[in-house]
Amino acid sequence: MTAIGPKDLILTLFGDYIRHRGGEIWTGSLIHLLQILGVSSPQAVRSALSRMTQKGWLRSRRIGRRSYYSLTPKGYKLLESGARRIFLGRQGPWDGQWRILTYRIPDEETHLRTRLRRELGWIGFGRLDASLYIAPYDYKEELEDLFERLPVRQYVDIFVGKYVGPGNDLDLVARAWDLAAINEKYRAFLEKYRPLYEADKAAFARGEGPDPQTCFVRRFMLIHEYREFPFLDPDLPPELLPPDWLGHEARRMFHEYHELLTGPAMAYFDSVFQAAPDAQPSRDGHEGEADVSSYEDVKTEAE
Repeated sequence: MTAIGPKDLILTLFGDYIRHRGGEIWTGSLIHLLQILGVSSPQAVRSALSRMTQKGWLRSRRIGRRSYYSLTPKGYKLLESGARRIFLGRQGPWDGQWRILTYRIPDEETHLRTRLRRELGWIGFGRLDASLYIAPYDYKEELEDLFERLPVRQYVDIFVGKYVGPGNDLDLVARAWDLAAINEKYRAFLEKYRPLYEADKAAFARGEGPDPQTCFVRRFMLIHEYREFPFLDPDLPPELLPPDWLGHEARRMFHEYHELLTGPAMAYFDSVFQAAPDAQPSRDGHEGEADVSSYEDVKTEAE
């Protein structure tokens, strides 16, 4: 198994398991689950939990001698947004028009420029030039959310229009996104997981599927490795994709394998999971508003 930091493992556990079981978990359960996933040091888990709490992604409380961790509104909203991107993708056909965004951020605000570029990529914009970004979809809601979190509204202009040449829309896509590099990542993902999926599907059909712990580990790693694609792939309309595009095949295989492993994987998680003995947190991760960044920001900020 590829070594993964405990912070990333904890985020995936909360996103795909804990938030569906009341949203709160005993530290001992987390330590056990992370040992299964390759983190042998309980202290490394506790240190990661402490840092994530200090950064505002998690909160803790004590009941007797035990500590329990849950998502803050900031953490919950982040993971809910990521889950929508992973499991739903973009919706609706392309109207043939491009959303064009330009910015003019003063030199003394370079930190805003860096953050804006990262956030635009997360939303789904491609960089056409130094301060010129394009997208095939209307991201009004996502941009409004961005402007609430990042003080750049006064520096940004947005237009809508058709590309009339001298090239065509596919030429524009080739300049704004490195689809070949993304496609190679999809190829590597399929080459790694398709044989496992086919073997496990055949084994389950014979009534000889992997044990629940193995299913838990495989499902966890499947989700964890697929999670990067929504941050890389702008999920362009079919007419803007190359004929050998592997993204749709990778998504289809991911969903089928994920469903195949879910039952036994959740059974194993439930055998280890211990929530607090009193009332559990509400589904939205407690009351209050929170600033939410991209998943990549969480991984960077938690360092």
